[in-house]
Amino acid sequence: MTSLPLSGANHPFKGIALMVVATFMFASHDAMSKYLSGFYPIILIVWARYLVHTLLMAGIFLPQSGLRVLRTKRPGLQVLRALCLLGVSLLFTSGLMFIPLAEATSVIFLAPLLVTALSVPLLGERVSLGQWLAVSVGFVGVLVIVHPGGNLFTPAVLLPFSAAFCFSLYQLLTRRLSEVDSATTSNFLAGLVNTLVMSALVPFFWHVPSLTHGLMMLALGGFGMAAHLLLTHAFRHAAPALLAPFGYAQIIFAGLLGMLVFNHTPDSTTLIGILIICLSGLAAAWQTRRR
Repeated sequence: MTSLPLSGANHPFKGIALMVVATFMFASHDAMSKYLSGFYPIILIVWARYLVHTLLMAGIFLPQSGLRVLRTKRPGLQVLRALCLLGVSLLFTSGLMFIPLAEATSVIFLAPLLVTALSVPLLGERVSLGQWLAVSVGFVGVLVIVHPGGNLFTPAVLLPFSAAFCFSLYQLLTRRLSEVDSATTSNFLAGLVNTLVMSALVPFFWHVPSLTHGLMMLALGGFGMAAHLLLTHAFRHAAPALLAPFGYAQIIFAGLLGMLVFNHTPDSTTLIGILIICLSGLAAAWQTRRR
């Protein structure tokens, strides 16, 4: 997730409602990806997601802004940002083949903590002792979830963890590019670059989807783009510090969808680990806001 700290935010309940709907759409997107990964190659699923996303962005923004929406002052960073997001999609969707939805979602929520840690060497920012403590506690939460002897103590857990690392780099690049390019330009370029990359690969993994599965692939792109637009509007109505806790509703929705669709219920140890990650992420956000 990305945050847009806009001024003049004065409709907190509307912002919270938009944030909760966005997190539900993100969780639904991940649930559909997990379901489809049981039938089709990951390359095909991710390609469909970015193709639909890009076509929808083109239909909405090209008539308004024309090709100006594609102009960027930092094309190299935009391509790198897009590839980081592509890494998130490929790694996280691959992880969903082996790891339950709620657990994988909680691991990728390490990204805000990794942003805190990586901002020191990559952006030269100073991180307080409290922030480092929150980062350390977050990793403890992951160890609780994948504790030795548990069902998740497998190499497959490295997939969502690597996705979280890519997501943290994506967020850092988003922060840097927000100084020179609009959010619309960055999101449009990310979809376009990743569509082109995946279009070069998808012929080698092509499977003709059924009508139902094809509609689900269309929904992937629609849900992904709609969720990002809802986030943008949410941050226009309420401050990021207020909305941050509600972002963790995505883990709750992922757990509910995991139970309803995949008949998986996290055990008590996993729930404790998820809670630790959520609390550490909120603590890191609070520390950042204080500074």
